[in-house]
Amino acid sequence: MAAMTHKEFISESIRPVPGTADAAAMARGEPGLPARFLWRDREVAVADVLERRKETSGCRNGSPEQYVRKHWFRIRTADGDVWTLYFERQARSRRDRTRRWWLHTVERPENRDR
Repeated sequence: MAAMTHKEFISESIRPVPGTADAAAMARGEPGLPARFLWRDREVAVADVLERRKETSGCRNGSPEQYVRKHWFRIRTADGDVWTLYFERQARSRRDRTRRWWLHTVERPENRDR
């Protein structure tokens, strides 16, 4: 029988720990998923990448090209939670230009404390 999980919508920015980004992905022009993040003053380690996908949309100036807007990652953390994160290719605003990584949801086992 599968373990029950609790899924929580978060929608908060997270900060990559400097020096932990995937350099090989960055060499391919993709965001380098960091091995560790800071969230709510807590360091969280990535144990496994479960899924990767890209979100695209049309050109905002009317041309037919498609552009990648977000890179989504579903990861398992070292403590067993499953996080869905995304990286925004373009910052939401000038004020938020350094906030590019976002925690979308957290799934944790029902019987585990937060």
